[in-house]
Formats: sequence, structure tokens, C-alpha cells
Amino acid sequence: MTLASGPVRVRVPATSANLGPGFDALGLALGMYDDVAAEVTTGGVRVTVTGEGAGELPEDDRHLVVASMRAAFDVLGAQPPGLAVECVNRIPQARGLGSSSAAIVAGVLLARALVDEGAARLDDVAALRLAAEIEGHPDNVAPCLLGGFTIAWTEPAGARAVSLPVAAGVRPTVFVPGERGLTATARAALPAAVPHADAALTAGRAALLVHALTAAPALLLPATVDRLHQGYRAEGMPATATLVAALREAGVAAVVSGAGPTVLALTEVPAGFTAGTDWQRWELPIDVSGARVARGRLGHAERDPVAAGRKS
Repeated sequence: MTLASGPVRVRVPATSANLGPGFDALGLALGMYDDVAAEVTTGGVRVTVTGEGAGELPEDDRHLVVASMRAAFDVLGAQPPGLAVECVNRIPQARGLGSSSAAIVAGVLLARALVDEGAARLDDVAALRLAAEIEGHPDNVAPCLLGGFTIAWTEPAGARAVSLPVAAGVRPTVFVPGERGLTATARAALPAAVPHADAALTAGRAALLVHALTAAPALLLPATVDRLHQGYRAEGMPATATLVAALREAGVAAVVSGAGPTVLALTEVPAGFTAGTDWQRWELPIDVSGARVARGRLGHAERDPVAAGRKS
């Protein structure tokens, strides 16, 4: 393995998974970004974090970006002597907006870019599979890598995904609470089995959701009905469940973003709707490009800790 000279950087988008009935399969890339840069050094690991997670996240091999880089370097053929990593984080941590997937994708792509002919050794399909293996499921890493609206699934060989264009009438708004949530806790609330009728209803709505997101946004409210996971998680996130219900009562296609506690609205929120002081409300564009890699260190714009695209 021959290491590339000089630093590389990557911009990775926030993501929302599930989108209601598309549990562990559907995802959407959103226009809020983490910027990460890395370069090979003569020894040791140094991580600096600005923005979200500063002072909390580890600054050594335990950092998820570095751990993901290590996993990718193993696939690529060897480990570098040392690494310097700079993270400018804007995606809220542990809120259901894909912060861990963004770190994983950043790490995999940075490692690939730091190896000569890295893309030939670890192509896009393999990168997705590795990222999904690290994360445990592909629903967030797929839109983070590919952008847009994604459908992900897992075959015996690993994760696969496709990205589809989103209809112009889809207008994401996220409501982000101050409290954090844990995916593991949210998953622990799910039962081992669900009634056949609930599974059948949710499968039909997931199919309708693909049509609604890509061609018929007027159908988003019925298309986002879910009986697989949100109801079971409601007791652990009462404020989230209450806000989703209030938005849907107002005619807004609202769902829990990923494992929560963030709420995602896919249609326009009425001007007079108030979520309350416990929530930050951001209108976000849909990211259509996915993760983007470039040569060089982070510039002044990338180091700005304010999230581009956010509107309060």
C-alpha cells in the first residue's frame, strides 16, 4: 500500500432514516454538514474537534472517525504510522440525524483518499458495505454516501443501496430537542414480533412513500403512517411522540427522525405552528450530492462551526 502525500478533506451530510414506515431501509440526506480533514503523520494519533461534541468526544483511536479509518485501512492493506484528524461538527450528536453515520462515512472515505489507487482497492459498493458493517445497518450511511433519497437493503455479501431524486414539493424541517437519545435504547423498546396486520399496513405505506417522495408529495401524510417502531418508542420519548402527533393533526407529514428524539416534517409546516421552547426548528435543503472528498486542509469556510443551510 502506498500512502498519498498531503491532507485530504471530506464533507458529509446529516441524514434522517426510517422516514416513518421505511424502518432500517429508507433514508434522506439533509443539507447540514460535518467537515473532516486528515493526513498521515510519522506517529501517534491526534484529533481536534470543533462544534458539536467538542470537549466530549475522544481525541485518540477511540474517536469514531479514526476507528472507521482504521477499519478501512485494514481493508486497503496496511495501517499508516500516524494520523492527524480535524473535525468541524455541525450535526447534533445523538439526536437522530446520523451523526455517527457521518463520522463512519468520513473515516472510510478519508482512509480511501489517503491511499494511492484507494478507490480501486475499495470501490463505492465496498465502501458502503464497510460503513454499514461498522454502523450495524445501512439506512443512514447510504444517504450520507450517495445523497438524496435512498433505499438500502442487505444481501449475503453486504449492504446495497440506490439513490432516487426527490420531488420538488418535499420540504424538510427538523425539530431538534436539547435532550439526547441513544439508538440502542430506542431499539431495545421494539418487540420481537408485531401483528401481521401492522406489518402489512406498514409495508404498503413504505411502498407508497417511495412514490410520494419521488413523484407525489401530496400523498406524504398517508404515506408516512407507521406501525412497526414509532408507537413502541413513544413511551421513551413522550415529547417527541406528542410533537409528531400535533404536526400530523395539523396536516403535516411528520415522523420520528431515525431513532429520535428529533422530529422530521416532510411537508410545509403552517406558519402559526409552535413546537415550544424546548425545540430548535431548522428548515433544511435536501442534499443531492452525498459525501464529497477533496484534497487539502479545511479552509476558513469549512471551519465555520455554524451549519450552512439552517434556518430557524
